[in-house]
Amino acid sequence: METKRIKISDTKNINDEELKEAAQILRDGGLVAFPTETVYGLGADALDEAASAKIYAAKGRPSDNPLIVHIADMDAVYKLASEVPEAAVKLADKFWPGPLTMILKKSDIEYYVIGNGSNLLVGDGGFRGVIIQLSDTFDDVEYIDDVTVKVMSGMKLSRLGNQLADKGLAGFEFATGIPGTIGGAVRMNAGAYGGEIKDIIVSADVLDLDGNVKTLDKDELELGYRTSCIMKNGYIVLSATLKLQKGDTATIKENIRELSVKRRTKQPLEYPSAGSTFKRPEGYFAAKLIEDTGLKGLSVGDAQVSEKHAGFVVNKGSATAKDVCELTDKIKEEVKDKFGVELELEVIKIGEF
Repeated sequence: METKRIKISDTKNINDEELKEAAQILRDGGLVAFPTETVYGLGADALDEAASAKIYAAKGRPSDNPLIVHIADMDAVYKLASEVPEAAVKLADKFWPGPLTMILKKSDIEYYVIGNGSNLLVGDGGFRGVIIQLSDTFDDVEYIDDVTVKVMSGMKLSRLGNQLADKGLAGFEFATGIPGTIGGAVRMNAGAYGGEIKDIIVSADVLDLDGNVKTLDKDELELGYRTSCIMKNGYIVLSATLKLQKGDTATIKENIRELSVKRRTKQPLEYPSAGSTFKRPEGYFAAKLIEDTGLKGLSVGDAQVSEKHAGFVVNKGSATAKDVCELTDKIKEEVKDKFGVELELEVIKIGEF
């Protein structure tokens, strides 16, 4: 059977009939394309493989046949439709996600927006909905003045850090080794080695649940330890404006190198993980609590409390999401019994567990 497809002709004035038709096509595993500079197609089902292809924390390695692909024009959409009837297709170039999220909301189709997917744990049952990925094709950088930059949310922190270093801009070194994107970093107020996004952010452009673009200043973002109003309100980060300081390129690059060495020395980067597993409890360090409870090396299946850094749960081979959840539940229980401290996951769980 030929896969159905629809092209939305005017993203600002989508009528009810187009919405209805697009929604049904999505439900049937078809494709919806939006004519911006490029187009974007989505299938609404069978996204479990797409999720595990991108988010290795669930399965330990990328899928051999991932469904996440780029598209560049309508011909590519049609080709994809004929070859892969059900597919999760990630953002190509400068697609604006507003019309898509509006269609999905009105159609009661669940969706989740990811950047690099580096702090996610996807359930073994997959994610039955649409994964929208804002990543390396949504990554423009605009230099507003000598120390201020506006960055699209899909820009990877590592790439941005190196670009800023080349420009002689300091203050972003702490984030350069974090394996995520600007969007995720703003959403969670990412931090490391004494620095946080809230130290350098001026404002962020976000998409609200009604498809409106808002500019929120630093105070309105309500940035705290691994939290923000973006997380609380379900907003999507589109871009962030950062204010840095002038510095010496060689010195900045040396700082980045030193922090990279620290990460490699102290963190279990040789194994797949979803990053730091637990948030830091007030007045404590999660890794120390876990180590002092005697849980370093504890395993459930191939999920293990890292022997190098107890704050990480790693995949030693073929761990399932169920293994990870059983292990983190056991850690929380034993730490609570010994120290009376409630550990809270920093890893975000999505999908069917």
